[in-house]
Amino acid sequence: MEEQIINELPEKYEVVDIQFRPGQKVYFFDPAGLRLQLGDHVIIDTARGPEYGYCTGGNHTVSRKDIVAPLRPVLRKATQQDEHIAAENQAKEKKAYEVCMKKITEQELDMQLVGAECAFDGSRILFFFTADERVDFRELVKELASVFHTRIELRQIGVRDKAKMVGGLGICGRPFCCASFLDDFQPVSIKMAKTQNLSLNPTKISGTCGRLMCCLKY
Repeated sequence: MEEQIINELPEKYEVVDIQFRPGQKVYFFDPAGLRLQLGDHVIIDTARGPEYGYCTGGNHTVSRKDIVAPLRPVLRKATQQDEHIAAENQAKEKKAYEVCMKKITEQELDMQLVGAECAFDGSRILFFFTADERVDFRELVKELASVFHTRIELRQIGVRDKAKMVGGLGICGRPFCCASFLDDFQPVSIKMAKTQNLSLNPTKISGTCGRLMCCLKY
């Protein structure tokens, strides 16, 4: 029965490409009857509620195997009010970052704050950080919650994720691949450098993040 249901699904789906933030991973969304184009600002349905996003590719079709169910819909093109809320959230994120940095210093926590993201509906603020070891940030969460009166989440990320979020220039003089066009990090090995007869000097084949350069893959 399950196999029969799968076979009845369409082979092609109409989708649009959406990023939550510039430089982040691109996701497929159901345009839900809307005609969207590159550069449109939209409100999309997510597992955590409505979010603000950017259209990086207008209506097009993809095969069934490229879809990760469930395919969530675009709720609407961003209105003037939506744009106002998004601008307020950006200002809130800047303040949240500054406050969190101050609290981390006061509590002498061994962690590096990378960024802050505010949910579109203001229901939570998510902080990203890196750390060499496990960090007890329970007291930090309490203090941040008392300041912003909303749900606080802290998420530890890797050094490659940090480079993708912060951005910068590689030794080639171009913007980081991860921050400009790579959606996902692909495994990179020293064997790839050997195959290309490159120097095995770590300083020459490592990116700013300290890991092997993504471009060794291609």
